[in-house]
Amino acid sequence: MNEKISREKFLKVTGMAGAALLVSSLEGWAATTADKKLKVAVIGCGSVSNRYLPQLLSSKLIEVVSLCDIKYDRALGQNKQYNVNAQTYPNIDAMLAGVPFDMMVTLTDMQKHGELNKKAILAGKHVWSEKPMANTYAEGKALLDLARSKKVRFWGAPAVVNSPQFAFMNKTIQEGKLGRLASAHGQYGHTGPTWSAFFYEKGGGSMPDLGVYNMATLTGLLGPAKSVMAMLSIVKPERTVDDKGKIKVEAEDNAHLLLEHDKGVISHVMCGFNFFDPHGHEAGTQSLHSIQIYGDSGNMRLIGYDWETNGVVLDTSWDKPAELLCTDKGGYEWQEGARVTGESIVNGTEPKINVEHALHVLEIIEAARKSSATGMKIKLKSKFPWPMV
Repeated sequence: MNEKISREKFLKVTGMAGAALLVSSLEGWAATTADKKLKVAVIGCGSVSNRYLPQLLSSKLIEVVSLCDIKYDRALGQNKQYNVNAQTYPNIDAMLAGVPFDMMVTLTDMQKHGELNKKAILAGKHVWSEKPMANTYAEGKALLDLARSKKVRFWGAPAVVNSPQFAFMNKTIQEGKLGRLASAHGQYGHTGPTWSAFFYEKGGGSMPDLGVYNMATLTGLLGPAKSVMAMLSIVKPERTVDDKGKIKVEAEDNAHLLLEHDKGVISHVMCGFNFFDPHGHEAGTQSLHSIQIYGDSGNMRLIGYDWETNGVVLDTSWDKPAELLCTDKGGYEWQEGARVTGESIVNGTEPKINVEHALHVLEIIEAARKSSATGMKIKLKSKFPWPMV
């Protein structure tokens, strides 16, 4: 899924001061590690690792050498279940002092991502982080600056820009088939996870867990957001979860955001842990749309979720029915980000996934919280290279 590009083309596309350094880092690693595999360490061996490990182990360019979890039995269990044959560790310090590795994949509770990512980057490791990449925009920006100073790569989930459906929708927009764009909507929710309290604790919430997908898709298609207005709420003040029993909910479980893009385009995201949906996390047979984009010459709807895509309905005719197009997923899976970025390091290529995009989404989440608390529109300062594909 990676596309080789020249140094000149990459610099032109990104227009970033650090781009030359990053490409040099990729090319240098590829040149010095011919016929070698990228050694990967996975920290966090809970439920999400069941998706990530098969992806990583399927790659001929990646070797998983370390598994780490503060609940050490989980690292041991995943090592055995997936026949990883890795070293196992009870904490990140032991892992960093253990068998050498090149890239860390962070799959822990979201509140710990920033702290763990910083330790890995300081140790000179590349990092792929599940969302969010940090707890605040300032922390995320500092981590990116640190990664550049260490000449290592840093990426954050999600990987929605990799899907063929995203590419199709982007091409449709860029070719002007929808006319002058005006509005867009994204939604994703379910009745809330029960396996861990961190989703409901401070720094958690439905935005960094669920809304992040729609934010990444809509900004990826429409361009960076310039400002945010939001209303957040807690619908269920108490939840019962597997690891801590009955807990007080401290982070939003219901969120609505308005995003202002360039040229008058406005998009809306709604997400929450109180949305009844029989499909839940399994969207393979989902026939409803989760993303819709309107222009004055047409509209299109992404069927399924942006993390599990089932096709795009395109409607550009006054007298002909809408068409279901681009139904082939092309092998895309939401959990492929670590594999794709890891392989890009080995191959010396630049993936579609862009760290500035993840950082922009993190700023949107933080701005939404500020907007809801103050009742004000919050201006954003971050941008990312766009169009993305």
